Amino acid sequence: MKLKKITIQNFRRLENVTIDIEDKETIFVGPNNSGKTSATAIFKCFLGDTNFKIYDISASRVADFESFLHSNDLSLLPGIILDLWFSIDPNTIAFGRVFTLLPHLSDFTEVGLRMAYTIENPNKLKEDYEAAYPIEQTGNRAKSLFQFLAIDKNLNHYFSTDYYSLEKKENEDSEIIETATLLDRNDAKKLVSQLIKVEFVDAQRNINDDDSNRSNRLSTAFASFYKKNLEQSNYAAEAHEVINNNNKQLTAHYETQFSPLMNLIKGLGIPSVNDRELRIISSLSPESALRGNTELIYIDPNQGHDLPELYNGLGFKNLIFMAIQARHFHSQWLITPLNRPLCLLIFIEEPEVHLHAQVQQSFIANIWNVIKESVESLDQAHLVPQIVVTTHSSHIIDAIDFEKVRYFQRSYTTRQTNQTGIRNVSNVMSLRSFQPQIITQESGDQISPEESLAFLKKYLRLTHCDLFFSDAAILIEGAVEKLLLPSIIESSAARLKSTYLTILEVGGAYAHRFEGLLEFLKIPYLVITDIDSVVPVGYPSACHANTVGARTSNASLKHFYGIKTIAELTAIPPQNKIHDERNRYVAFQTNILVNHNNNQKNMLPRTLEEAIAYENFGLLHSNELSIGITIPDCLDSAYNEIYERIRTDSFKKTDFAMDLLACSTVWISPKYIVDGLLWLENKLCSPTQILEIPQNIATLDEIEQA
Repeated sequence: MKLKKITIQNFRRLENVTIDIEDKETIFVGPNNSGKTSATAIFKCFLGDTNFKIYDISASRVADFESFLHSNDLSLLPGIILDLWFSIDPNTIAFGRVFTLLPHLSDFTEVGLRMAYTIENPNKLKEDYEAAYPIEQTGNRAKSLFQFLAIDKNLNHYFSTDYYSLEKKENEDSEIIETATLLDRNDAKKLVSQLIKVEFVDAQRNINDDDSNRSNRLSTAFASFYKKNLEQSNYAAEAHEVINNNNKQLTAHYETQFSPLMNLIKGLGIPSVNDRELRIISSLSPESALRGNTELIYIDPNQGHDLPELYNGLGFKNLIFMAIQARHFHSQWLITPLNRPLCLLIFIEEPEVHLHAQVQQSFIANIWNVIKESVESLDQAHLVPQIVVTTHSSHIIDAIDFEKVRYFQRSYTTRQTNQTGIRNVSNVMSLRSFQPQIITQESGDQISPEESLAFLKKYLRLTHCDLFFSDAAILIEGAVEKLLLPSIIESSAARLKSTYLTILEVGGAYAHRFEGLLEFLKIPYLVITDIDSVVPVGYPSACHANTVGARTSNASLKHFYGIKTIAELTAIPPQNKIHDERNRYVAFQTNILVNHNNNQKNMLPRTLEEAIAYENFGLLHSNELSIGITIPDCLDSAYNEIYERIRTDSFKKTDFAMDLLACSTVWISPKYIVDGLLWLENKLCSPTQILEIPQNIATLDEIEQA
């Protein structure tokens, strides 16, 4: 039996989300505070030993407590709900067990279970609250109902968990609806324990070799594993004698018992310090002959020198600890003698802690190798757990299938009519359900959804899995934009420095291929691209941007606007570069009015480098900034010579960018880029959020006066 889907309502940021769970591993990703940990914490509350607190109820439902007091409408009181949907193979033993557990169901291939933490005695709650906080002379009470429920154990005094079996049925209108049947509370608890077991490898793994309360001693993890999973010696009189005479026998015993696990650890990909080997030795004494009284040391077999576990890296310890935990949870599930839960779900939170990039990439594979060993040792190939990993590691995402990613995206509550301010809720998108649209090229050829998806997978795998953790994306042409963008942000949109941006280097031919994915993920994105003017007819050779009838060769601009000529592009008003419904701004070059010696001329750049040259014409003319030629006084000649110089093969664009960054004089950022960054800044940042700009960076007023 496998867990296929969960639905969470009114729990922290997860106001109403449905998350599909893969048969093997599922990866939860998203920006900080997007609800990934909440999706695991709700399992601890319903299936573990963690109590609900009033603050676990979604912020959007807080006002409902006061509404209940005024209206006495019980339906207003929010409850926390977790629905679990399982799939069952009719040919397995699990099918028969489910029939025994839930005999009233008509369909056993898809079984649902609901756990609902709701008010049990609303009238008693109201009476107790009003007695504790009577109305004062001001007409108010000293504390709100929400604050009353936050005191001590008040919430759990009035709220309790009910259980329901869920089934999908077809109604009279041929619609599929979910029906819920209330279960006896005591029977339901037994039912839950037989359906699913959930284990956790928490993010706060403080691994050390001391015995402080906040430390997970690695040797203790080995000892616990041994105590609960492995064959043990008979420690009666003979064991006492063995201890007194020589610990070597017990050390040899440990070596035999831990040999399979040690062989797995050796294959995890991290060499120990100076290629030392791991060994478990006995440190028992006759006075304290306790099971699991062991130490972990690191051995140099050539020099006969050993070190305690403190003297190895945190990453190595962390990886070993997680491997032991995963193997332990799985082994305990396998050897459960009676009523083994039909499904085992293991949550691993932020496994990347202290691990270098290569080990992060192989982490999922290593964990499955550990589990595979326990499956093979007991000949239980069908008893495989499901693993859910929450992570901020782009390296872990890089190593798994695109479809296994579940993206947590911060959003506004459905009750929030003004979609500004803090995003208090989250949506969860399954990348398995993402399907790109057909893209029609200028030639009439079509790029199929399958081809587009293959391109996105390959690109993200090679470069930018960190897209899933960002607040916004900026799609740029190439290396020059990437070099200059931090400086432009600092001088013109400084508040963006406090956000998490992903820079995608995609060129003009591929930006539009990300349109579907970015909109699916609801990530705001800024496209910074070149108009790429080419001759009006014939082979698309580059030409001056002001050439009459010039076309654009930029595939993304043609896709976004459905137009082909430079004249049409430059005629687009500024407000039409903003596509609010798509969360997008498209920035490209526009005319730049250049003033020199009481003369002026509109110069239309073809590329970023031209735009910088025209914006900073005075610096070029005075040789404070150089493109390798002398700039003439005549603006018409200067326009042509700058264009011809920048398009030559001898002009090194990255060198020009580096010279610009090294320039001691304040230079002006291209306006089309600044406009796009200001749009993104207003999109992401609160109007009251102000960052202090360093003194050596130009302000917008200084730039305009330059």
